[in-house]
Amino acid sequence: MMLTKNDRFAALATDNAPGQEVRQAAGDVGNMMRGEVLPGRLVDFSHGDVDAFSPAPGSFERFAEAVDAGARQAYTEYRGSADIRAELAIKLAAFTGAPVSAEQGTILTPGTQGALFLAVASLVDQGDKVAIVQPDYFANRKLVQFFGGEVVPVAMNYMARTAEAGLDLDQLRAAFEAGARLFLFSNPNNPTGAIYSEREIAAIAELAAAFHVTIIADQLYSRLLYEGEIYTHIRARLPEERVITIMGPSKTESLSGYRLGVAFGSAPIVERMEKLQAIASLRAAGYNQAVLRTWFSEPVGWMEDRIRLHQAIRDELLGVFREAALPTRTAQAGSYLFPRLPELALGQHDFIRLLRHQAKVIVTPGSEFGRTPTAFG
Repeated sequence: MMLTKNDRFAALATDNAPGQEVRQAAGDVGNMMRGEVLPGRLVDFSHGDVDAFSPAPGSFERFAEAVDAGARQAYTEYRGSADIRAELAIKLAAFTGAPVSAEQGTILTPGTQGALFLAVASLVDQGDKVAIVQPDYFANRKLVQFFGGEVVPVAMNYMARTAEAGLDLDQLRAAFEAGARLFLFSNPNNPTGAIYSEREIAAIAELAAAFHVTIIADQLYSRLLYEGEIYTHIRARLPEERVITIMGPSKTESLSGYRLGVAFGSAPIVERMEKLQAIASLRAAGYNQAVLRTWFSEPVGWMEDRIRLHQAIRDELLGVFREAALPTRTAQAGSYLFPRLPELALGQHDFIRLLRHQAKVIVTPGSEFGRTPTAFG
C-alpha cells in the first residue's frame, strides 16, 4: 500500500527516538560525567553519552586550523576534501582489510546519520523490498518506509547465543528469495551490542553474492570492541560494488558535536550519494572535516583506555540488571545494553513514562528497534 505524504511523515514518529525526550526538557539531565544526579534531574540512558569522556586529542586544534585556512577549507568538494579523503582511504583500508578508493568510493557526510540517509535514498525506490534485522538501529526501517520501500524483517535471537549475534540465516535467505535486493544492518548491532561472528558474516556475504544483493553496513561502533572480541568486516568478503560501509568518530571518540560521517565502497552508489548531498546539505561542514585527521591517529594507548572506561560502565550496568533478574546479553561492543523486561501490567510506553516521572530515568522503548519482545534500550 502506497503511503500518503502525511502517512510517511507520521511514520517517522520521532517522539521516542533516542535522546529526543531529554532534548525537549533541556537542562534537565544529571551530570553523568561526574556521576552526579541532582534532585529532580533526569538521567538519560536513551543514547550513548558522548559527554562522559573528553574528545579525541587534537580535535579542536584541527578545527581551529581549518578556520584559519578560511574559505578554501570551508567550501570543499561536495563529497569532502580530497586531501582528507586520501588520508582516510589509507586508514580505512588498513582497518577493514580491503582497498578504499579515495577519489571514487569515499564521501564525507554530516554525521553517520547523514550517510545512512543518503545511502538509503540512493538505493530504495517505491515498492523495493529491503531486508532489515530486528532488533536493529531505529532509523533503518523508518527511512526505508519513508522512501516507499517494504521492510522484510529478519529475526536475530540475540539472547540465545553469545559466540554469535544470533541472526536467523534461513530468514535472511527467505527474504532474498522473496525479492529483497538490499540488506541494511548494523555491526556491532545497535541496540544489543552483539557482534556478528566470522561465520555469520561469511554466510551473509555468500547469500548476498548468490542473490545479487547490495549491503549497507553501519559500523559506527566497530572500533569499540571489548576485551577478547573479534570483528569481521563484510566489505572484505564481497566485491566493492556490492557494499557501502558507514563509519564515523562520533561516539567512541566523543566527537559527535562535529557531525562527521564517512561512507565508502561502491563508486556508483557514492556518486548518487554525492549528487543528493549537493542539493540537501552541500557537504559535511568544511571546518569540521579537518577533525577527521585525528581519526585513527590518536596517541598510543588512547583507544585502549577509552575502551576500558566503556567496558567498566557496561559491567556495572550488567550487574544492576542481573541483580534485578532482567535477562541481558553481555554487549560485545558499543555503548548500549538491551535488557528484556518481564510481562508488565501496563503498556511499554506507560512504563517508560513512569520511569521518567518516578525514577527520573529516560530509556528508549524496544519497539523503536523493530518488533521485539518487551525490552528497552
